Amino acid sequence: MPVTPHRRMRKERDFLGEKSLPAEAYYGIQTQRAVENFSISGQRAHPTFIEAYIMIKRAAAVSNMETKALDKRIGRAIVRAADEVLRGKLRDQFVVDIFQAGAGTSFNMNVNEVLANRAIEILGGRKGDYSIVHPNDHVNMSQSTNDTFPTAMRVSALLTIDDLLKSLDGLAGAFEAKGKEFDHILKSGRTHLMDAVPIRLGQEFTAYSRTLKKLSRYIRSTANELCELGIGGTAVGTGINTHPLYRTKVIRELRRLTGLPLIAAPDMREAMQSNFPIAALSSALRLLALEIIRISGDLRLLGSGPATGLGEIDLPAVQPGSSIMPGKVNPVMAEMISMVAYQVIGNDLAISMAVQAGQLELNVMMPVMISNLLSSIEILTNAMRAFSERCVRGITADEARCRDYAQKSLGLATALAPYIGYHRAAEVARKALTEGKAIPDVVREMGLIPEKDFIRILDPYHMTGKRRRKP
Repeated sequence: MPVTPHRRMRKERDFLGEKSLPAEAYYGIQTQRAVENFSISGQRAHPTFIEAYIMIKRAAAVSNMETKALDKRIGRAIVRAADEVLRGKLRDQFVVDIFQAGAGTSFNMNVNEVLANRAIEILGGRKGDYSIVHPNDHVNMSQSTNDTFPTAMRVSALLTIDDLLKSLDGLAGAFEAKGKEFDHILKSGRTHLMDAVPIRLGQEFTAYSRTLKKLSRYIRSTANELCELGIGGTAVGTGINTHPLYRTKVIRELRRLTGLPLIAAPDMREAMQSNFPIAALSSALRLLALEIIRISGDLRLLGSGPATGLGEIDLPAVQPGSSIMPGKVNPVMAEMISMVAYQVIGNDLAISMAVQAGQLELNVMMPVMISNLLSSIEILTNAMRAFSERCVRGITADEARCRDYAQKSLGLATALAPYIGYHRAAEVARKALTEGKAIPDVVREMGLIPEKDFIRILDPYHMTGKRRRKP
């Protein structure tokens, strides 16, 4: 039998004892303990969260060098290691499960150890020789998990929200374009899923666009709350173990690295105790999800059939819809985005429960908050982009069918009420329904309005708030 090569290991020690870990690993003993303790989901930190955390460590190293708290030789090695990670290297070394030690201590130490060991190599040492660069004493200088983790949460959310807003604005724009394209198409309105007064198909689509634009503004405004950072507060928001100028310098450096309008929170204690901005952004995404479910449901209903449903619009056929029924096509893009929206709502519930679970100076449930928030942002961003490109932009309308429904709608009787009264108009509607006739035909039979007023009163197009153009 072939002999399995023996994996080289190295030993590290902490105050709990000694452990062996792979010699090639850039992480260290505290990360190894977390890997053994938290084999839970197989999910690791979001790439943007890793980047945000590395930026914080880089900014801290620069700031600590500027205040002369950190030896420049060590600081420059940490900065170089951070830059390598930001360029995409060593990403496989961030191995802590998203369900981990409270507050994210495991992940913070994972970052500290990776940067320390790469810095050690840069300075000519061997991984694990923390006498050269120490994860806690050097990489984590002037920091605590308690201020770096919530800062990374806010920065990573801000770094990802711009793509979501672009995707949302693109979807709103797609609906707006269809609103203009379909503005001339008359159809029956529906309330309670029953016939109502006429409306134009373009009016429905324009309304969808305006709702999404409102949500874009709301999400953008909500995201601004994330710009306040409690970095520099260290353990409990008092700034213990930091230079008086550190906080100002680290936020200035983070602004430079991220391009974000980051500011120091007026109260570091508040910024560390409360995760209100995370909850607020998640709540805004939940509101977006609720509207997406409603709108995508409308599109599925309007496109239902095609032979036995409403069939007023046709959604693009992007794949076969059945393994047993030949030729069947389903509204798969609308179904997909609804499922994404349901997940976002579920994520928001997890975030909401975690946000209220803080005690005194710290909320230890932060890892589950940011994991769910970044997941919501990512899947909404991708889903809205796909929905816009592969569904909304390709929607076509069956104008003849829409017009036929509008002309048959019992809602036309509403226009009669100012002239013959509600009760008489209701009689017209019931007679039309029981005899299978159109409202205009019944009105003519009953001689209820003069023929000269007939077109003016019962013109469905005029009822939508837009006069017909004369030929």
